Amino acid sequence: MADLPPLDRLIAAVLASAKYRAIDPDLVRRIGATELTKRRNLKEAIKATKDTLHQVAGAFQDHDMPYTRWLEALQEANPQGDLRSVCREIMGHHASTRERLPILEELYAEVFADLFPITSVLDLACGLNPLALPWMPLAPAATYHACDIDADMMSFLGAFLPLAGVQGTATVCDVTQAIPQELVDLAFLLKAIPCLEQIDKSIGRRLLEDIPARHIVVSFPGKSLGGRGKGMLAHYEAHFQELVAGTEWAIRRIAFPTELVFVISR
Repeated sequence: MADLPPLDRLIAAVLASAKYRAIDPDLVRRIGATELTKRRNLKEAIKATKDTLHQVAGAFQDHDMPYTRWLEALQEANPQGDLRSVCREIMGHHASTRERLPILEELYAEVFADLFPITSVLDLACGLNPLALPWMPLAPAATYHACDIDADMMSFLGAFLPLAGVQGTATVCDVTQAIPQELVDLAFLLKAIPCLEQIDKSIGRRLLEDIPARHIVVSFPGKSLGGRGKGMLAHYEAHFQELVAGTEWAIRRIAFPTELVFVISR
């Protein structure tokens, strides 16, 4: 391995970590290439790449994500009618969806209140949000397409979708580089912009302009992962207003103590 170029050595070292082995290698390559130009040596570049991946994804999920066991529980739960309880338990293992559990029913009821019928959904940088499907009032025969940077998570969610009664896909993608281009009724971009801006400072506005959806549900966290919430909602409200400045989109605001939600209709 010592004979490999520094970037290849960096990628191999990052993907050898149990925490990042399932992360999109193209994303690791792009972050690593940037860090190699900024750091004094390969060791520092590897650490900086891992730090960025931690901010983007690693900090949000539990160390142990037993997807095989979870899928078995979901398969057993579906015919018994208790799919929601199993989904709730699993969503508790990812910070983004864990924070959403107390407002789950209210959030999706309010989001979908003026949007029905929704026949197609695109969930970008989705995390475990597709597990909230049992709370979403989608139209019959709706399709659901999810994407994120973790291959193991996408494999798990791809097997879950038919259990939730929808056709769809769960694919590995880096939305800072490419956005699926099939037009959908609704796209989710939940608490993702602050994370994606760790990679690309200008990504927020580009995503809002380029996502091929009639409606986009954007949200921001009400508190940090460490539990600090002072001023965060005001900060993200101002940031969102910067992102949509100059547009003529219809925007509906839904505020919860733990999450600030905007429904954009274009």
